[in-house]
Amino acid sequence: MRLTKVLRTLAFGSLSALALAQGESIADLAYALDTIALLMCAVLVIHMKPGFALLEAGLHGSKNAVNIFMKNYATFAIAGLAFWAIGFSIMYGSGLFLSGYEADLFPGAADFFFQMVFAATAATIVSGAIGGRMKFGAYLVFALVMTAFIYPFLGSWHWGEGWLYRLGFYDFAGSSVVHAVGGFAALGGIMALGPRLGRYVNGKVMAMPGHNLPLAGVGVFLLWIGWFGFNGGSQLAFSTVEDAQAIATVFLNTNLAAAAGAFAALALSWAIFKKPDFSMTLNGVIAGLVSITAGPDVINGIWAVLVGAIGGVVVTYSILLLDRLKLDDPVGAVSAHGTVGVWGTVAVGIFGGANLGVQLLGTLAYAGAAFGLTFVLFLALKAVMGIRVHAQEEVTGLDVAEHGAEAYRNHDSLNDPVLVGAGD
Repeated sequence: MRLTKVLRTLAFGSLSALALAQGESIADLAYALDTIALLMCAVLVIHMKPGFALLEAGLHGSKNAVNIFMKNYATFAIAGLAFWAIGFSIMYGSGLFLSGYEADLFPGAADFFFQMVFAATAATIVSGAIGGRMKFGAYLVFALVMTAFIYPFLGSWHWGEGWLYRLGFYDFAGSSVVHAVGGFAALGGIMALGPRLGRYVNGKVMAMPGHNLPLAGVGVFLLWIGWFGFNGGSQLAFSTVEDAQAIATVFLNTNLAAAAGAFAALALSWAIFKKPDFSMTLNGVIAGLVSITAGPDVINGIWAVLVGAIGGVVVTYSILLLDRLKLDDPVGAVSAHGTVGVWGTVAVGIFGGANLGVQLLGTLAYAGAAFGLTFVLFLALKAVMGIRVHAQEEVTGLDVAEHGAEAYRNHDSLNDPVLVGAGD
């Protein structure tokens, strides 16, 4: 009898130990899968960087293509250091330089990398809007302040569990935290800089078309692909059946909104201009993506289509309104990210079950703060070091003036609309 009890005890103990070991192994595997998947999503988001660079370069003159790419590379490099050294601690309340971080224990290492590429995205949005006329050195200072201080400070309001988080504000992947912040920061920048030479003449809007629309189109395809990492990665966990289903839903709704935004902008531009406008369609894709980013997990199916389609309409009229107000945004960043970012955040209150009043308060707070802080920063830079290149440098192009290089052997400075209309 005693031997039987002993054997039973040993058997039970062995099974318990085995179950415990298996439980620990499963937990370790889940941790590893979550970490690797989040890092892969971050790499997808990094693919948005060449997307932005190609889009911006294609919608600008060829004389500024090298400058556009240089700013995009510099922004990512600055964000990688500034967000590591300062920004992450401001956003999430840890010490400088990730103090307290232990490589074998710190689960935030992957989250840091993921959030760093978001910080770079917010700054990059501004790059295209102020292109063709801003000093490269002044832009570098802006990118440093944006990724080290402005974006992390504003991000802490929600993702750092600050005052908007406590109010119940909802922004799954950053319609406001990233895109409205970047878009309205761009508005502050273009208001401080003023329009490109020759853009508005005698009260009329002068066409200054991009030099390579197919290049811009490739850029938007890269953005569309990268956005699945942007929205899907914001689930932050991937190892359970529930997580997998949630991510699949996010992917589906993201694609539906992008497609609807593209079609809405295409159709509306066709109605307005009597021909389908390619650059407006590209911004429609981005508008659909930005629209759904606040709630791809809670706005489903037909509602995702509707939210994206409204985004395509909003971006079209917003771009036209900015030109009427003589606010020169060569790539439509203010409209596609700023105006539509506000819409996407409010849409979660209409279609996603969030408190509409809190959503409206939160997105307006983000828009106002991003605009105000960036406008003041640009004015300070203007007073200290100047922010705009000389007129002749702008006519020649920033590739030559700022970098001593050309993207193409024969660039378009000799056919610049400023020179063509100089005798008017």
